[in-house]
Amino acid sequence: MSGILTGLKRRTALVGAVAAALCAPLAAVAVLKSGVDKAAGPVPQIESSMLVVDRSGRLLRPFPVADGRWRLPAEPDRVDPDYLKMLIAFEDRRFADHRGVDVRALARAGLQLGLNGRIVSGGSTLTMQVARLLTGGPTRNAGRKLDQILSALALEERFDKPEILRLYMNLAPFGGNIEGVRTASLAYFGKEPARLSAAEAALLVALPQAPEARRPDRHPEVARRARDRVLARALEAGLIDRRAYERALAEPVPTGRRAMPMRAAHLAEQARARQPAVDKIALRIDARMQAGLEDLAREVAERARKRFSLAILVADIRSGDVLASVGSPDYFDRRSDGFIDMTQAVRSPGSTLKPLVYALAFSTGQAHPESLIDDRPVSFAGYAPTNFDRDYLGTVTVRDALQLSLNVPAVQVLDAVGPVRLLQSLRRLGARPVLPDDTTANLAIGLGGIGLSLRDLVTVYAGLAAGGVAVDLKIASDADGDDQDLRRVFEPRAAWMTADILAGTRDPNAVTGRGFAFKTGTTYGYRDAWAIGFDGRHVIGIWAGRPDGKPVPGLVGIDVAAPVLADAFARIGPLVPLPPAPPGANPRRTVDLPARLRHIGRAADERSTSAGGPQLAYPPDRARIALTESASAAGPLPLKVRNGKMPYTYFINGTPIARRLYSTSAEWVPDTRGFVDIVVIDAAGQSAQAQVFLE
Repeated sequence: MSGILTGLKRRTALVGAVAAALCAPLAAVAVLKSGVDKAAGPVPQIESSMLVVDRSGRLLRPFPVADGRWRLPAEPDRVDPDYLKMLIAFEDRRFADHRGVDVRALARAGLQLGLNGRIVSGGSTLTMQVARLLTGGPTRNAGRKLDQILSALALEERFDKPEILRLYMNLAPFGGNIEGVRTASLAYFGKEPARLSAAEAALLVALPQAPEARRPDRHPEVARRARDRVLARALEAGLIDRRAYERALAEPVPTGRRAMPMRAAHLAEQARARQPAVDKIALRIDARMQAGLEDLAREVAERARKRFSLAILVADIRSGDVLASVGSPDYFDRRSDGFIDMTQAVRSPGSTLKPLVYALAFSTGQAHPESLIDDRPVSFAGYAPTNFDRDYLGTVTVRDALQLSLNVPAVQVLDAVGPVRLLQSLRRLGARPVLPDDTTANLAIGLGGIGLSLRDLVTVYAGLAAGGVAVDLKIASDADGDDQDLRRVFEPRAAWMTADILAGTRDPNAVTGRGFAFKTGTTYGYRDAWAIGFDGRHVIGIWAGRPDGKPVPGLVGIDVAAPVLADAFARIGPLVPLPPAPPGANPRRTVDLPARLRHIGRAADERSTSAGGPQLAYPPDRARIALTESASAAGPLPLKVRNGKMPYTYFINGTPIARRLYSTSAEWVPDTRGFVDIVVIDAAGQSAQAQVFLE
């Protein structure tokens, strides 16, 4: 009986053991599934550097994430395929086949650890590394390693292989505050990772395993040895041949970090301030053109060896796109306030508005390029402009007056056109002129007595180059499309005639207008030097000076800004021919012009008045005029003038008492007795006087 019981117990134990053996895998699977489900929480949000890119998507400037790390987003299809092949061959050969965990690799790593007492090879897959990078913390203990395995299995259930690879390429550490393969490629090689040499690809594979110990900028020899091990594995796997292997071994390892790209720094900063929450901002800038002109600005500043800044702005006349904007030669130069964007600083434009004055006169039929005008001293109700060199040339053509940038003829033409009309034209063209406090538009604005920015001037000249139609400048790619709001400011013939004059501008630096039209300007006290020019496609503006407005001796537009303008046109590409003359705009000889256009300006007006200019009709000279017993009770004394040119200004004993724009008479209430001197001055500066006795 006892033997039977013993046999039954043995059978029961055997059945229990078999049942336990059969249920154990199922239980393990259940536990594993529970662990994976638990690990499959929300994937942490990965903050990437905001990117500012150009019109073609090329990187202009990235910004670090909140903690100061550089983490530029990278996509597998924009990374060199050889890097991806090396990465998988070195880190995870069965990446395409496993579901997050490579059991064979883990078993091998565990066996090597047991036999050698140290880690010989890692068993982590790329997915497990992504799990570690997402959660952070060490993985040297069994508990953390198990969490990493479960997280890797969860990641594989949620994402496909390309997405996991993308996560790794964006999160992998490369030393210091560099994260992601794109950031590392820019920091160590100064280029995007789309095309890498075998040596460069191998270094980027090696660094994340020990990013601080292998930093090439601190430990170049350690980095080289790690790189060479990756190259050896690539040779073994057949990814490179022996010749490529030896060539890669001979390639030096970078020993320093490069700064992150910083093209169009001022515009990028302004764009981020406007849209702080977006991942990427596209500007209409052309990165290659921007780089060339930034180099030009830096070279000019270094050659000058003076404490002054330089700004360059380029726009496409047809679309209004701003293709390059250089706010200063060096964004970080504190001595010259490089952080200030001088393309937007409001300054006096000097003589750069003279072409607009003449374009208005051509549009209204008040002048022609071959009209004669006198360059001689003249006064406009107390305003007496002088030429830059204090010299006068006598009678010249309007063409010569503009090409030589003579001040007196320009003011005479502006007097005929009207300063208010010039101000309105600037605004219609898209500029934002700033008048001095407590002033209105006056003749001084034609010579720089107004505030404008370089961007304003480029906008104005774009309209002139476009045939007299306003061109709205566009900076961001999400701005309105290429359709321009048609605002005609000048007649097409007037715009072409003005451009034709500027295309023939001469100067001692041999910056001729062959191929492009241009105008220079210099402000009072050598504070600003300007040069604005255009060909058939582009308009370029140059400003030089100090941001604080202090004088710079020798800072003259024709000497400083004009050569930079010519160099800028040479760097942006072949010149586009200026448009041909529209019908009726061909040059004509002065003698072929209508009589009213042959000679214009103040001298012509004077010749049109009667001989002797204005005359006092009343009171006559040496008259005796009886007043009442009380001078203060006397009625007003009428003053009348004939001939001359309005407006008239009346003076009593040297004090102005009235100015009449549209009348030949005025009144004055006497406040004294005895001799009184009466003087009237007309718009031509001619005068008439009389001395009368009040009794």
